[in-house]
Amino acid sequence: MTGRMQGFTLIEVLVALLVLGIGLLGVAGLQSASLSMNQGSYLRSQATVLAGDIADRMRANPRGVGSGAYDMGSSATATQHTGCTTAGTGCGSGDMAENDLYEWNADAAARLPSGQGYVCIDSTPDDGTPAAPKCDGSGDMYAVKVWWFDKESGAGETKRFSTEVRTR
Repeated sequence: MTGRMQGFTLIEVLVALLVLGIGLLGVAGLQSASLSMNQGSYLRSQATVLAGDIADRMRANPRGVGSGAYDMGSSATATQHTGCTTAGTGCGSGDMAENDLYEWNADAAARLPSGQGYVCIDSTPDDGTPAAPKCDGSGDMYAVKVWWFDKESGAGETKRFSTEVRTR
């Protein structure tokens, strides 16, 4: 045999498999990061929907808002009043507000990991923690604050979404 042998050597095949393996690991890493970001985005969307939900409930109960029945920073409590979905016989605007807060907090706990919500009168709605919401009780604006635990960000951390609901 006087010609060169054609074909792949074992070393060439191993190098090709190594390059292919590194490429597939990169694709798997990108897929994992994408799933993580999608989960975080989903949780932020749920917090936004929850904030809109309580704002709509407050708009439907202007007497409760005017009397401060939604201000968890002062005297409002999240108490269940079965069948109290509209103000009327046996269900005043304060009872409806308490029931709204109860249902809203239950929804936050169901939709978000360690989900908690807080509504209060606050001139600076972008501060506080679940343990200390930091509501100053001043101004004509209700702050809606929603917290949840985001385990996708490394060791995990508590995230917050806050918005304001103007009452006047």
